[in-house]
Order: sequence, then structure tokens, then C-alpha cells
Amino acid sequence: MAIEKHKIVPHLWFEDNAEEAVNFYVSVFENSRITEVSRYGDAGPRPRGQVMAMGFELEGQSFAAINGGPWAKFNGAVSFLIHCETQEEIDAYYEKLAEGGQEQPCGWLTDRFGLAWQVNYARLPKMLTDSDAMRANRVMEAMLSMRKIDIARLDAAYEEGSTLEAARA
Repeated sequence: MAIEKHKIVPHLWFEDNAEEAVNFYVSVFENSRITEVSRYGDAGPRPRGQVMAMGFELEGQSFAAINGGPWAKFNGAVSFLIHCETQEEIDAYYEKLAEGGQEQPCGWLTDRFGLAWQVNYARLPKMLTDSDAMRANRVMEAMLSMRKIDIARLDAAYEEGSTLEAARA
């Protein structure tokens, strides 16, 4: 399988539902497509005609997937981070990916295939590393209280100190 767009390509191992998973992921992200499909032949080890491997792109990022059997399972040590600019984006990705999966704290979730995702606010890293430690701490406290990210609450926590300082002036 020749995926040449990126030098490093995430490769996802599924027991036997790679085709279902890839079709789902391509349906979630607008700028996405399946680029290649290879199927098992007579040599096996899976049934002839079953998808062996697939190449696909999500928002321009190349991925590969394989139906490799039950030997490897996903866990939260590897996740995919989605930077979102709006609450509508967060809501759409979070709801679609969480369906049949498991919601977790701080914008994390595990989808129905066991893959971990972080559906997060694009400004959050800047907010959490602000030179004003009190401001960054307020944002961290707000984020830790959330499952799905709430941009309005994060922005309010971030701006709280500025509002207080402006009121004192």
C-alpha cells in the first residue's frame, strides 16, 4: 500500500472492521476520502475478498488501516487531536465521534471502535500557557470540570481577570 503524501502516516490496526471504521471516519470529516483498498486473496489469512488494508485521508492527513486480527487493541496512550475554532465544530465532532463510544473528561472520548480523540478548542493551548498564571489556572480549572469542551466557559475563565482589572482601573 503506497501512501506517499506524508513521510509519517498513522496506521490503525482493527480486528476485522477497518472498512466500517474508515467509512465512518470519512463521513465525519468533510475534507476526507478513501485513497486505496486492498483485499485478501486466496493466500489469506483472512477470508478472500475481505478488506486487508485501506488508505484514507482526513482533512488532508493521510492514514492507513488494516484488518489485522485480535492481537492489537487501541488505548488512550495514542489519540487524535481535533483543533476546533467554534462551539458548533466541537459539538458536531464530539457528538458524531462519541456515538456508541465513551465520553471522557476534558474533551476526550473513545469512539465505538476504541480509538481515542480529543475534540478541543484551538485557542486552549495558548490559554493554558498564558504568562498570567492565575489566568491559565482558571482556564485549567474550568476545563477539568468539563466532558465536552465549552468555549464560552473557557473564554469566561480566561477573561475573568482582565474584566476585574478593567473594573478596578
